[in-house]
This record gives sequence, C-alpha cells and structure tokens, in this order.
Amino acid sequence: MVFSSLIFLFLFLPLTILIYYVSPKVLRNLILFIVSLIFYAWGEPVYIVIMIFSTIFDYANGVLIDKYKDRKGITKAIFINSIIINLGILGFFKYYGFVVDNINTIFNLNIQVETLPLPVGISFYTFQTMSYVIDVYLGKVQAQKNIISFGTYVTMFPQLVAGPIIKYSDIDKQLQERKVTLDRFGEGMELFIRGLALKVLLANNIGLLWTSVKTTSISELTILTAWIGIIAFAFQIYFDFRGYSAMAQGLGKMFGFDFPENFNYPYISKSVTEFWRRWHISLGSWFREYVYIPLGGNRTGLLKQLRNLFVVWFLTGLWHGANWNFIIWGLYFGLFVTLEKLFLLKWLKNRMSFIGHMYTLIIVLIGWVFFEFENLSVAMNFIGTMFGFNQSVFLDNKTLYYLTTNFMLFIVLAICSTPFPKRVFVYIKEKLKLPGAIGIPVFYVVLVVLSTAYLVNDTYNPFLYFRF
Repeated sequence: MVFSSLIFLFLFLPLTILIYYVSPKVLRNLILFIVSLIFYAWGEPVYIVIMIFSTIFDYANGVLIDKYKDRKGITKAIFINSIIINLGILGFFKYYGFVVDNINTIFNLNIQVETLPLPVGISFYTFQTMSYVIDVYLGKVQAQKNIISFGTYVTMFPQLVAGPIIKYSDIDKQLQERKVTLDRFGEGMELFIRGLALKVLLANNIGLLWTSVKTTSISELTILTAWIGIIAFAFQIYFDFRGYSAMAQGLGKMFGFDFPENFNYPYISKSVTEFWRRWHISLGSWFREYVYIPLGGNRTGLLKQLRNLFVVWFLTGLWHGANWNFIIWGLYFGLFVTLEKLFLLKWLKNRMSFIGHMYTLIIVLIGWVFFEFENLSVAMNFIGTMFGFNQSVFLDNKTLYYLTTNFMLFIVLAICSTPFPKRVFVYIKEKLKLPGAIGIPVFYVVLVVLSTAYLVNDTYNPFLYFRF
C-alpha cells in the first residue's frame, strides 16, 4: 500500500485517524503499532515476520545493554551481535543475489540463486533499529523498556516505506508524551496534501515523459531528447521522493510526531557538496553520524579523511541497490565531493553563482543516468548521446513534440523546485489575512480533487524509492 492510492486515502487513513483519536492516550502507541503492522502486511504478509523479529530482537538488545552497562565485555558482545544480525538480514534479502552473480562471473561458476522479493522499507527500518542499539550502547539514549513504544518507533507507517530515516533520539520523548492539537493536525493535513499533489500531479506526469524517452532506442535518440529525458527523470525522482517525504511528515504531525526535514530544495545548489546537504538529508545524516565520524571523520589527516569519504559514498551507493550502477553512482558523487573538498569549492566561490549552479546541475543529471540505468553500457551510451558522441542529430520532430507538449509542465516543475512558491504561500497566509483565509482552504480542496481525479483516471502511479 502506498500513500498515493485510493485505498489508503479513503479507507485506511480515515479509519486509522478515527480509531486513534477516539482511543485513550495510553492506547495510542498500541493503535499505531497495530495499524502499522496491518499497513505493512497489506502487500507483504509474509515479510511482516522479519519486521517483528527486528523489533523484538533490537528491543531485547537495548534492554540487555542497559542491564549490563557496567560490564563492558558483555555489552560489547551484545552490540556486535546486533550489528551482525541486522546487517546479515539486510544483506541476505538485498545483496545475496548480487554477491552470487558476481561470484559466478569472477570464477566462471553457475551457482543458482532464487530471486527473493525485497521486503518493502527494510533498508529504512534496519537503519533505524541499528541506530537505536548504537545510541544505547554509546549512552546517548536510554533503553526503551516498553516494547509497544519501541515497536511503534520501528514500524510507524507514515515513514516506514521511504523514510525519512528517524533516529530514536528524534522522537523518544514524543513516544512517551506528544501534544495533538487542532492546529498541528491542520498543519499535518496541509503538508500531506501538498506532498500528495507533488507526487501525483507533478512526479507522475513528468514520469510519463521519461518513460517514453527511456524506452526509445539509443540509435533513435537525439541530443536534445536525451537531455529532456534525463531532466524529466530528475524532476520525477525529486517530486516523487520529496512528495512522499512531505506526506510522511504530514501524517506524523497528524499523529503528534515531528519528523525531520528530508529535502531542502536541492536543485538550487551551487555545488555537489551543497546538493547532498539538501537531498535525502536523513540518509546523509545517518552515514555521517554512524560511519563517517566513527571512522575518524576529518580529524585523522587528509588521506584518511578521503578514505572515509569514499567509504561513505560507496556505502551510500550500495544502500540504494544491489547493482554496480548504484555503486558507481555513489563513487561518482564521492569523487566530486572529494574534489570540492580539495580545491573545487574554493574555485567556485570566486566565480559567479550561476557557474556553480550550472556545474552542479550537469553533474547531478549525469549522475541520474547511472542511477536509473542498471546496464552500464546503456548508461554510457545515453551519456554519449547527451554530449553528441554517438553521431546523433540535435533534434527531430519527436523532440519538438516533447518540448511543445510539456513546456508548461517544465516551467511549473522548475518553479516548484525553488523556495518561491513557499514564500508566496507564506506571504498570502500572513500578510493577506482575509484572502488567505478564503483562498488557502479552496486551494487545498482543489489539490485534493485534482489528485483524486488523476488517481481514478490513470494507472501510472509508481513510487521510485519503493525498491530501496
């Protein structure tokens, strides 16, 4: 089940809100825990066993580490065992086939492997349970003694499927006591509706264009069509993921939780380093806190710092998928982050901001090619077409058709990738009180109606981060 589905919008969510708010506060964590398990089991009833195991296993690890906190040998053994088991589960379901395929290739073997469907959200909730055990072990948080509260943290459906990745310390107090007011519920609804519109009205529509370009033979692509296509994908994945994150934040507020921001207008960045401070913020924060800093961060000399950066970016790529294209994608960005740290950022600071912005967009767009095409030779051919290396013509009638039919959509996407709409919205809400009081509710009703109409009439409703 995804948020942008009619079943969720008009059945699951209304029933959940009704049951949640008529229940006494002492039962609300239990309600969220149960409905989250139902949400997860809706599409994958078998894999709910893995989630329940992870919940009970790491709950017990936290309690045991707290119990034996004065005996370092025991707590260290519990901690190491927790990390090994968690990574083992993630590795088996996500990377087992990838490892066997590479062994077959390297040693010319023919080991058969059964392809297992990837449990939805396993990368997200595994990172959350691992961060909890790590923080308990390091004494950053107290162990949660209530298994229902801990289960609510692990399984919470608003951010289960695609994040943001929430550290236990972000919401430990909210699990015990959270304030639910009409204003906060209203803010949550607004966030959810905006996210739904971004995903359904923007991401889905521009995704149709990318699908058309992607399925076109490389030999038939023009230079401009290749650029139009990858720009379309860049917008699709951004509004798809940002929309889903906004919906998650909105749902969190509706149930009394404050989830961290996951996107901050990454396409306005003037360097690759800045881009990754604005894109999937919770994942970058997780790797920085639990991998980069423990490895020594930037405190151990330049060579080790560079090593640490490449370890993080290798893992960032690998986290996104069990394929070499994701690893290359991660290392590709790691290379540019490293170059910027060494000298490129200083050079960019002395240039017009426009240069930094264009450089960043080009690097990011090339990166999205590696991200999207699992076949590396296809990816390289696509990039070759973008830069005119495949003897492609600049444009043709199909290119002109894509431009004329999607011109206004591209304008809307570009504007919505900047803080401008938010500033206009805040101005109307705060400065034009009467028009805002009338216009804003109407605006949200229109968004809901349009989004619903799209979902009713169209079967194209993918969620790109579902596979991670």
